[in-house]
Amino acid sequence: MNRIREQLNELGITAGSVVLMHSSMKSLGTDLTPESFLFELMDTVTSEGTLLLPALTYENVTFDKPFFSVSESEPCVGILPKTFQKMDGVVRSIHPTHSVCAWGNYAKDMTEKHINDNSPVGLCSPFMHLLEYSGKILFVGDILNSCTFMHGIEEIVNAPYTLNEKTTRYTLKDINGNTREKDYFTHNFKGWEQEYVRIRDILEYPAIRTGNILAAPCTLIDAKTLKTAAIKRFQEDIYAFVSKAK
Repeated sequence: MNRIREQLNELGITAGSVVLMHSSMKSLGTDLTPESFLFELMDTVTSEGTLLLPALTYENVTFDKPFFSVSESEPCVGILPKTFQKMDGVVRSIHPTHSVCAWGNYAKDMTEKHINDNSPVGLCSPFMHLLEYSGKILFVGDILNSCTFMHGIEEIVNAPYTLNEKTTRYTLKDINGNTREKDYFTHNFKGWEQEYVRIRDILEYPAIRTGNILAAPCTLIDAKTLKTAAIKRFQEDIYAFVSKAK
């Protein structure tokens, strides 16, 4: 398992790193348990750093079932987020569809303000807080189209295809069992396909690094550089990172 840490180091992830990971457990091609792989990541960034995983719930917290519970709503984006949510020391932000789980030095600071947003990836989200902590985005597997951080940039530039015009009211239940109602603008990509693989065209090393973790092809991206480069590209073409759905 030391090989995993070596590969993470080779990518640029070390003690003190702040890393948000999108992940495909299957792509690792290993018999390791999800817990074992996550412990390797946590041991690499150490408690001085912070590990974050999106804990998105858009499949089970819906217009028809608009209820989100920090402790009970299960992530719909793979086994690693589902496992991470239940691990000791992990905290979760409050958002009906785009919550984030975090562990480490800045976990509380990066998650506690998410309740203030009224959109999926607003300025108070852990995704956007990556900018304040020199954060990186790690993709384990060939899954660059899963770059949720880009939704935050789309919100900043007011991309016309991103959000519904009307809000939806959700009921939110915090870790202490307290509930409240809140209205949110939700995503609406109807008619469009996300093309975040095009990120590769606007970044250069060392802002984007590639390598492997076990059998998985991996990409590590500097969030601040991505924001700057993506905004510049959006100014040239507001539809630069989507295509018409077939």
